Amino acid sequence: MATTRKRRDAPRKGDLREQAILDTAEALLDREHVEPMTVETIATGAGISRASLYFYFGSKQEVLTALVARTVAVLGQDAASVDAGADPGETARASVRLTGRMWRDHGPVMRAAVDLSPTVPGIARLWNGTVAAYAEAMTGVLLRAGLPAGDGPTGAAAVARALCWMTERVFYHASRPPGDLDAATETCAELWRRAITARS
Repeated sequence: MATTRKRRDAPRKGDLREQAILDTAEALLDREHVEPMTVETIATGAGISRASLYFYFGSKQEVLTALVARTVAVLGQDAASVDAGADPGETARASVRLTGRMWRDHGPVMRAAVDLSPTVPGIARLWNGTVAAYAEAMTGVLLRAGLPAGDGPTGAAAVARALCWMTERVFYHASRPPGDLDAATETCAELWRRAITARS
């Protein structure tokens, strides 16, 4: 006997509302900063009441944490896509360019993640975890390039962590006017290249 199952081909209304809330928060970050944003302005921008927003999120901080989570999920996918068999220099350059593209597309959210990490534990876990995932992926790239293994200060893991945090800080500043993300991308890619070729 054949069975029938209900299929959900389209997002539920609640999913769409949650998406609208996060999209609105990102748009508000693009126009202003975290401080002027309120639950009221987010709800109004999303076309819902303040009470309806509280059905999905308990506070502005929860909205921002969910927005950072949505953004770093894409960054995590980029880190996971690092090709373990490709030329180390090309892999590093491609990874830096992906990161630069993310800062171009989602700079306000990523700057908010950096700014809020010291005071919002959930955002700190998300952001620090993402940088750690990148550093782990790039450690493998540096090992292939000839940097030593081990936990020493000149080993691949330590160098990858330092370069990843350096890249984060450079893009943080370059994503704000009058910054130049294209120039920042090339500078970071060159520094990664020098770290790699110094051992080749």
